[in-house]
Amino acid sequence: MKYRQSTTAVSAADRAEKVANPGFGKYYTDHMVICEWNEATGWDEPELIPYGPLSLDPATAVFHYGQEIFEGMKAYRQPDGGISLFRPDANASRFARSANRLALPEMPIELFIETIEELVKMDAGWVPDEIGEALYLRPFMIATEVGLGVRPTNKATYLLIATPAGAYFDPSKAVSVWISTEYVRAAQGGTGEAKCGGNYAASLVAQKAAAKEGCDQVVWIDAKERKWIEEMGGMNLYFVKGKGADATVITPKLTGTLLPGITRDSILSVAKDLGYKTDEVMLSIDDWRDGVTSGDITEIFACGTAAVVSPVGQAKSAMGTWVTGDGQPGPITMQIRNHLLGIQHGTIADKHGWVKKVSL
Repeated sequence: MKYRQSTTAVSAADRAEKVANPGFGKYYTDHMVICEWNEATGWDEPELIPYGPLSLDPATAVFHYGQEIFEGMKAYRQPDGGISLFRPDANASRFARSANRLALPEMPIELFIETIEELVKMDAGWVPDEIGEALYLRPFMIATEVGLGVRPTNKATYLLIATPAGAYFDPSKAVSVWISTEYVRAAQGGTGEAKCGGNYAASLVAQKAAAKEGCDQVVWIDAKERKWIEEMGGMNLYFVKGKGADATVITPKLTGTLLPGITRDSILSVAKDLGYKTDEVMLSIDDWRDGVTSGDITEIFACGTAAVVSPVGQAKSAMGTWVTGDGQPGPITMQIRNHLLGIQHGTIADKHGWVKKVSL
């Protein structure tokens, strides 16, 4: 790793003020990482440099054909003042799978994790102290060959930036969702499993439709039968059947069109740790509506790196509107959220080997 320290870093007082009220994506740390790849020589040595703009030719491939992937992960303050990452190897592996699907170069897992750790070490002062807050890390890769021919790029650039992050949604309030039957997110054989910008860009028109209906988020259904629940705009979904110790925590099964969320995968284990049964199922719009109406489905929540766990209350669709329980965050939802945050922030023992301490 090559280093070039910023000469214009914000003052400690200014940084503390920003970290104390971080929002999400409002402020960026003093440094970033850049690493170039070309077909002939492979990956260059990564560079940790001052945060700043990029200079790209207007004919750069990413602008025209969307060859781009990204990840979302966090660094968490620990009780002893240290900093830890949560399952960075899982992010590295998914980043490589996304690269493969978008015909971009796969970055070695060790190199990916090295870039993460070095940026966190350099900008450690930007990591918030509060539980539920963290330093959000955004690794991404773009095609940088210059030319308008439609072909896999022979040059790519990996970048890593970071931003202090508070709660994406207020966890004390349940979000409302619009079940989109007009648009679909992904089909079999498509890019649904990849974390690429195109998936998100194509979702925004449905997100606008959700907002028009007075909802916070959109829920996607499958492309083939147009009835199976898949995921939310940027999060996976969970449903709780039953109450108390006998409850079952279920999530739509991975079919090749859903993003295999790392938080989703972690919650399957956390729910079992807490004594709940878990299952991955095919769940239809009718199953959702009828389960809520009968009281069989007692809680619903969304999950992802940015939002962690976000309760879902009201659902609206062309078939009607229904509310889960009393429309407020449920006890199992909040128990799972708090347990996961406890593992990430080091206040609950990590039985799974998920937490990786950063050597400062």
